[in-house]
Amino acid sequence: MPTTVEDLRRFKHERRRFVMLTAYDCLLARAFDEAGVPLILVGDTLGIFALGHETTIPVTMDDMVHHCRAVSRSVGDALVVGDLPFGSYHESLAQGIHNAVRLVKEGGVAMVKLEGPEHELIEAISSKGVPVMGHLGLTPQSFHAMGGHRVQARTEAAVAELVDAALRLEAAGACSMVIEGVPTEAARRVTEAVDVPTIGIGAGPHCDGQVLVGPEMLGLSTGRRPKFAKPYADLATAAVVAAKSFADDVDSGSYPDAEHSYDWAIKAG
Repeated sequence: MPTTVEDLRRFKHERRRFVMLTAYDCLLARAFDEAGVPLILVGDTLGIFALGHETTIPVTMDDMVHHCRAVSRSVGDALVVGDLPFGSYHESLAQGIHNAVRLVKEGGVAMVKLEGPEHELIEAISSKGVPVMGHLGLTPQSFHAMGGHRVQARTEAAVAELVDAALRLEAAGACSMVIEGVPTEAARRVTEAVDVPTIGIGAGPHCDGQVLVGPEMLGLSTGRRPKFAKPYADLATAAVVAAKSFADDVDSGSYPDAEHSYDWAIKAG
């Protein structure tokens, strides 16, 4: 059965832990959907994991619509969430509403996600019938303002601000919220304070759900990983081995063999 916004609230009330994974193309989206993943996020992290940028900041609305459309047309049961990228909602409420509607109408998503304490914008988007997922704590679009990817809410005052921001997001109409890069205790307090589900990433075990970046979870990414990015496979190594094996077979002449060739007789005329 397709996952709905109401299912997310039910998951929290039933204390049913759930997952969300990011995907940027039809192949990963189909695999995650087949695995029963209830939420698939087309994150602006596609800038890093699909487009080769160092941060999420260069990602455009056209990028997001393109990838959201690929994922949305490829799943059956998962609820697809699309990120509003940096610069797509900062100028005005009208700009944010327009781009949120665009992700739904053109990208085919069922929910949009945006970073920071954007209470007015969440209320405005929600009033147009578009479900919204908030995002607090470490917000990657604020990479430069935060001085890089640093753990947030490390003091009592900062934790109190985080809880207040979460309550305000909920009051504005957020259906759920990502809590990223905060101490375990801070995430626990937020999760207990709000009635909507929290989804943690680098926020400890007390959130209602957990999210990982799909390519990191699959071990497809290379280089330094965040502490929380646990790989459940090593597909990067598998891909290298497979490519080398293919190259060796071609070099030796063992590929293509009869099994992988069309040895049909050519008819005269």
